[in-house]
Amino acid sequence: MSDQLMEMLQKATLETLYMTLVAAVCVAVVGLPLGVLLVATDRGGIWEKPWLYRILGAVVNVGRSAPFVILMVAISPLTRLIVGKSIGTTASIVPLVVAAIPFMGRVVEQSLREVEPGLIEAAVAMGSTNREIIFKVLIPEALPSLVRGLALMIISVMGYSAMAGAMGGGGLGDLAVKYGYMRFRNDVMLWCLGVLLVLVQLVQFLGDRLAARFTHK
Repeated sequence: MSDQLMEMLQKATLETLYMTLVAAVCVAVVGLPLGVLLVATDRGGIWEKPWLYRILGAVVNVGRSAPFVILMVAISPLTRLIVGKSIGTTASIVPLVVAAIPFMGRVVEQSLREVEPGLIEAAVAMGSTNREIIFKVLIPEALPSLVRGLALMIISVMGYSAMAGAMGGGGLGDLAVKYGYMRFRNDVMLWCLGVLLVLVQLVQFLGDRLAARFTHK
């Protein structure tokens, strides 16, 4: 590997990590409450509001069904409003967050639904408030599954970031397209792919280890 390629690869990797980590934090902040709301407002939930559940469910389903490339173009006015431009590494974070929030909401919902109903019934019988049920029963009991879901979300965002890079968002996707595909440099594409595979495996490994630790506790 030449020094120039090494330098470009390092820069692209840092850009991918920047997009992924910032977007993942934003997604987690919004996606966790969304998943909790989906569980709490469903029929039989601790805050049963079927009409609200149907609205949230419809919004989540629409968000999950939109292809990322189309979504990225469609919300470019919103991206320009928030960031000041619609192309670039920082600008790519906006569509990454919008695309991943519905996914994270469903992941959290499924994780919370795995909690034993008897635990919730016992908490209700003891006079626990909805807030206490959420933070002292639902989330702690579902924590291993939530951690695995968080790792899955980060991996998905990383994959989205590669697509965003291919459309001028920077990162490994941008490097693979501009300096690999367009210049017929298969070695550049293979290096970008290899780095992405290592990052994905690292995130999955850390997620599994952290989830196992919470499971033992």
